[in-house]
Amino acid sequence: MVTFGQTTLKGKVTSLGMPLEHANVALSKTNLRVPTDSLGNYRINSIPKGNYEIVVSHSGFRSVREKVIVTDTTEIILDFDLKENNSLDEVVVTGTLKAVNRLESPVPVEVYKPTFFKKNPTPTIFEALQNVNGVRPQLNCNVCNTGDIHINGLEGPYTLVLIDGMPIVSGLSTVYGLSGIPNSLLERVEIVKGPASSLYGSEAVGGLINIITKNPKSSPSFFADTFVSGWGEVNADLGFKANAGKTASVLTGINYFNYSNPIDNNNDNFTDVTLQDRISIFQKWNFNRKSNKLFSMAGRYFYEDRWGGEMQWEKKYRGGDEVYGESIYTKRWELLGAYELPVSEKMLFSFSYTDHDQNSVYGKIPFLAQQKIGFSQLTWDKKINRHDFLFGTAVRYQFYNDNTTVAAQTDDETWIPSLFVQDEIRLAEKHTTLLGIRYDYNNDHGSIVTPRLAYKWAPDDSSILRFNAGTGFRVVNLFTEEHAALTGSRKVIILEDLKPERSYNMNINYLKKFYSKDGDYLALETSAWYTHFTNSIIPDYDTNPDQIIYKNLDGYAVTKGISVNLDAVFRNGLKLIVGATLMDVAKTENDVKTRQMLTEKFSGTWAVSYRLKKWFLDIDYTGNLYGPMRLPLLGDLDPRQEYSPTWSIQNIQFTFNKLKNFELYGGIKNLLNWTPNKGNPFIIARANDPFDENVQYNPDGSVMVTPDNPYALTFDPGYVYGPNQGIRGFFGIRYTLK
Repeated sequence: MVTFGQTTLKGKVTSLGMPLEHANVALSKTNLRVPTDSLGNYRINSIPKGNYEIVVSHSGFRSVREKVIVTDTTEIILDFDLKENNSLDEVVVTGTLKAVNRLESPVPVEVYKPTFFKKNPTPTIFEALQNVNGVRPQLNCNVCNTGDIHINGLEGPYTLVLIDGMPIVSGLSTVYGLSGIPNSLLERVEIVKGPASSLYGSEAVGGLINIITKNPKSSPSFFADTFVSGWGEVNADLGFKANAGKTASVLTGINYFNYSNPIDNNNDNFTDVTLQDRISIFQKWNFNRKSNKLFSMAGRYFYEDRWGGEMQWEKKYRGGDEVYGESIYTKRWELLGAYELPVSEKMLFSFSYTDHDQNSVYGKIPFLAQQKIGFSQLTWDKKINRHDFLFGTAVRYQFYNDNTTVAAQTDDETWIPSLFVQDEIRLAEKHTTLLGIRYDYNNDHGSIVTPRLAYKWAPDDSSILRFNAGTGFRVVNLFTEEHAALTGSRKVIILEDLKPERSYNMNINYLKKFYSKDGDYLALETSAWYTHFTNSIIPDYDTNPDQIIYKNLDGYAVTKGISVNLDAVFRNGLKLIVGATLMDVAKTENDVKTRQMLTEKFSGTWAVSYRLKKWFLDIDYTGNLYGPMRLPLLGDLDPRQEYSPTWSIQNIQFTFNKLKNFELYGGIKNLLNWTPNKGNPFIIARANDPFDENVQYNPDGSVMVTPDNPYALTFDPGYVYGPNQGIRGFFGIRYTLK
C-alpha cells in the first residue's frame, strides 16, 4: 500500500533494469492511462483523491498491480520492474478449442510471441519457424523454392495451419499460404505437436500451427517495420487501426516483399534463390456489442509473382522450351469470422472461406489449379460440476480442379460434415483428464471416427506431467502436396487408388520450472512421442530412379523421438532458449525398414539474447543445427552425396532501442556462409540441359550413359534440403505509435 498526493504520479518502468517502452500505466476505475516513453518514463497528472489500483502491463510481460490511496501530497515517484511471462501462464486456445491458461491445459501447447521472431527477422512466417525446436521449413525445389513445414519429421501436408483458429491454409495453399502474413500483425503463434484430428479433422495428423492475429482494440495506432538485405531483398510491414464510430474497431496490415536480383554463386546458370514480388493486405474488424459477446471478421488478399530458372530467363520465355524457368502466379483471398450467439449459453459460430488460384509453368509444363475451401463450425461450451464439455458440429466444403489427368478422373467437390464432443474432467485438485471423439463423413471414403485421450497431473506449482493419445486421418491431394510430381523429368506412376492415411499416436510431456532467490528463472520441458501409420502415401524414389511411384503402404510407417526445450531468464540480462530433438522416421514393407527421405535424425535450435543496459542495446544470436538426411538421388551413378552433411544456419542481430518509438536493428544472416552445394559437384542435375534434349534412353526406358551424360541423369531440381542463400547483412527500422 502506497500513499501519495494529488496532482502527479511519475516513475520508470523497466525489465531487468532496462527501460521498457510502450508499457501501459493505468489507474483503475478511471480514464487515466499513459504509455511509457523510449526511456521507460511515465507521468500521470491531475489525479483526484481516492483509492485506486495501479496496473502496469506490456505485451509479453507479467502485469503488476498495486493498491494506492491518493491524499494531499503533490508528487511521488514510483518505479516498476516487469518480468517476462515466458509464455507459460498465457491463455491458449489451440489444444482444446477453448481459451484456457496454458499451465491448466491437458494438451501441451507451445506459444511464441512476436519478441521471439524479432530475434531473427524474416519476410515470412514460413522462414520464421526455423528457430522453433522440432519444426523445420523444408524447401522442395531448387528452382522455385516451394516449401512446407515439417513437425517432428512428418511432411508438410500432415501439418494443419490455422489463422485465428480457422483452417484456411491447406492442400494447394500449403505451399504458398504461409507467405505474406504480416509479421507485425502477430499476437502469438501456438503450436501443438501430434495428432489433433478429433478436434480439427483431416490434415491435423502431425500437428497444428495456429497464427493468432492482434485484437484491433489492443493494437498500436500505427506500426511499421521494414528491412533490406545485402542480397537486395526488401520487406515492409505497415499497420494501423481506426475506430468506426462506437460500433467497431478495425486493424489493417500490409506486407510487401520484393527480391529481383538474380544471383548464381554456385555457377550452374540457375538462380540460387527464387525471385519474388509479393503483396498481402489484411484487415480485421471487431464489433462492439452491448452484451460484450464476440463478433469479429477478417479478410486477406494475397498476390505473388515468383520465378526461378536459368539466369537469362525472361517472361517472354514463360511456358516455352527455349530457356528453362519455373514461374508461378498466385492469387488468393480469405474471409474468416467468429460470432458468439446472443443466448445465455456460451455458443460460438465461426466460419472461413478461401479462394486460391494458381497459374504456373514448370519449364514447358503448365499447372493450372483452383481450390476453394469453405468451413463453418458451431461449438457449445458447457460446464457441469467437474465436467467441462465442448460440443461441436462442422461442415467443410472443398472444390479442387487442375489441368492434370489425375484431376480429370476424380470428383471436383468434397463435402465433409462432422460432429465432435470433448469432456475435460477435473478428477481431483491435481488431476485432469480429457476425452474426445469426432465423427466425419467423407463422400468418397465414408465414415471416419477419431478418438482422443489426454491426462494431466500437476503434483505442485512447478511441475506438470501430460499424456496424450489419439488417432489421425488424412485424405491425400497428390499434386497439391507433392511438388516433385510437377517438376523435373521423373515419370509419375500411381499404382492404385490412394486411400486415406491413418495413424495412431501417443506422447508424454513433462514440464519443470525453477526459480532462484535472485529472480533467475528456468523452465525445462521434454516430450517423447510415437506415431504408427497403418497407411501412408510416401513417394518411392528408390524402385526406379526415373520414376516417382505412389501407392498405399504395404506395411507400416513409424515416427518416434524425444525433444527437450530449455528456457532461462537471468537477472543480469542474459536469456536462453535452447532445444534439441532426436527422432527416427521410417517405413517397413516386406520386413525391410527404409529411412524416410529428407528427414534428419537430430536437430537443435537456440536463441541467446543479452541486454547491454547502458548502451540500450540487445544482442541476439540465433541458429539451428540439422543432422544428415537421406536425399533423392537419380541412380547408382549419381555423384551427389546420398546423405546431407550435418549443417547449421547461424545469425546475429543488434537492436538499438533508445530512440522514442523507434527500434534500429541490423546484423548478419548465415554467419557460416553454408549452402547445400558444399561438398557436391552440383545440386541441380543436368542444369546444362533442362529440357533433356541430349538425354538418350536404353530400350528398357532407362537413361543411357553417354560422353555428354556420364552419370546417366535427367534434369532434376529436387535434390534440396536447405536454403541456397549464403552470408548476407541486413538492416531494418521499426516504428510503433501507441
